[in-house]
Amino acid sequence: MPTTTRATRRKAQGLPPSPRSYAHRTGGDDDHDGATAERKTSSSDWSGSARDASAFAKLLRALGAIMIMVLSPIASVLVVHSFQNTDGSLAALVDGFREKGAFDYVRDAWPSTSPRAWKFLGAYALFEALLQVYLPGKRFEAMTTANGNVPVYKANGVQSLLVTIGTFFALWKLEVTTPSEVYALFPEMVAGMVWVSVLFCVFLLIKGHVAPTDDDSGSSGNVIDDFWWGMELYPFLGPLNLKQFTNCRFGMMAWAVLPIIFACHQYERDGYVADSVTVCVALMSAYNFKFFLWETGYFNSMDIQHDRAGYYICWGCLVWVPVVYASPALYITSVTPGRTLGTPLAVTILLLGLLSIWVNYDSDRQRQAFRACGGRVKIWGRKPTIVRAEYVVAKDGERVTKKSILLASGWWGLARHFHYLPEITASFLWTAPALFDVAPPYLYVAFLTALLIDRSIRDDIRCRRKYGQYWAKYCELVPYRIIPGVF
Repeated sequence: MPTTTRATRRKAQGLPPSPRSYAHRTGGDDDHDGATAERKTSSSDWSGSARDASAFAKLLRALGAIMIMVLSPIASVLVVHSFQNTDGSLAALVDGFREKGAFDYVRDAWPSTSPRAWKFLGAYALFEALLQVYLPGKRFEAMTTANGNVPVYKANGVQSLLVTIGTFFALWKLEVTTPSEVYALFPEMVAGMVWVSVLFCVFLLIKGHVAPTDDDSGSSGNVIDDFWWGMELYPFLGPLNLKQFTNCRFGMMAWAVLPIIFACHQYERDGYVADSVTVCVALMSAYNFKFFLWETGYFNSMDIQHDRAGYYICWGCLVWVPVVYASPALYITSVTPGRTLGTPLAVTILLLGLLSIWVNYDSDRQRQAFRACGGRVKIWGRKPTIVRAEYVVAKDGERVTKKSILLASGWWGLARHFHYLPEITASFLWTAPALFDVAPPYLYVAFLTALLIDRSIRDDIRCRRKYGQYWAKYCELVPYRIIPGVF
C-alpha cells in the first residue's frame, strides 16, 4: 500500500502533476533540474539522510562503508560455518586461518547454493511477499515525513507470523521438507542470499535514480554513500512496500521462524528438546511475537522512517538478521547432545528474559498510548511531564509548522532511549543458555549493544535538528540516553 504523496493528491483532484523533485525542501524551494538533486540540510530537513561533513570525514565514512560491505558477507558465512561445524570456537577459526590462509579458509567454508536451497529461498520470499500484499490487515498511517508525505501500511504482521509458522509445520507433516533439511541447507541459503541481496541493493540504487516512488528520495552525490545508505525512503515495486518486505516480512520473519525450525531439528536429532534450547527459543519467540504485535510502532521507528533503503538496512535485514540475530539459537541447537541447564537455572533465565521483554514492550506501548490520546493519559498513576514541541515540514513547496509532544515521564523519564536497555538484557538472557564456554554465541549481544548505542546517538542528532530548542529542553528533563545515571 503506497505512501500518500502530493502527486497522488493532485491526481485525485484532477490537477496536472507538478514537476518531480527528489531533493529535500530547503527554505520552501524545490531544487531540481530534471535530474536527481543532491540532498541538502535545512530547518525542514531533519529526516536523518542529510549528512554535513568535511571531505576527510566523507572519505572515512566511504572507506568504512566499503570495509563493512566487504567483510559482512564473509562474516555471515563464517558465523554459520563456525556454529554448525566447529562449536563456535574462535581457536578453530584462528587455526584455520593460520593453516590455510584467510582466503583459502573462507573459500573452503563458502558453500555453493544447490537448486534445492534456491527453491527454498524463492518459495519463502514469494510466500512472504504474497502474505504482505494480500493477507487482510488494518490500514495504518505512520508519521508525516520531512517532505510532507504520509506512509500508509497494511498491518498484518501477526497474521503473517502465524500463517508462516503453521505452513512450515504443515509442510513437515506432509513430508515436503523437514527441520533437519532446512538446518542442513541453511549455509547454502545464506551464501545464496549474500549475492542476491547485493544485486537487490544495486536494483534499489538504479531505481532511486530513474524511477523513485515519490519525492522522499535523493542522491548524496556519492555513489558509495547512495549504495550504502540508500536513495529512497519508501520504495515500492507495484503494491509491495520493499522496505517493509526486507525488514519485516523477510528478515524479522526469518528470525522468528528459524529458531523454531532449529529446535525441531535438535528434537529430530536427539529425540528430545533440551531445556537450553527451550529457554532460548521460547524467549526469542516471545520477543518476535511482541515485535509483530507492535509492528505499527516499528513503522514509526528510525529503521523505517529515517534510514533509507540501501545496503545498510536492506542487505542487513535480508542476510545479517537471519544469520546473526538467530545465531544464539543456531549455536545452542548445534551443540551435541543438547545442553542441560537444570530446572532452577532454566526457570530463572526464562523468567528474567520474559521480564525484560515485557519491559521493552511496555515502554513502547506507553509511548504509543501517550501519542494516541494526545498526552491525555496518566503515566504510572500520575499526570505526565510533557514537552510541547514544534517542527517544520515541507508541503506543496511551503514550509509548514507542525506540533508534537515529547513524553518525559514513566519509562521515558528514566532515559531518552530506555527501551534499548531491556532489549539488550533480553538478548543476553536468550543467549545465556549457551553458558560461557566460548564467546562467539554472544556476537549478537555485542552487535546489538553497538547498534543501539549508535542509533541512540543518530536519533538524538536527528531530533536536535527536528525540534531544536524543544529537544534541548527535553534533554534537560531526561539527561541520559539509555542507562539511567550512567549513559
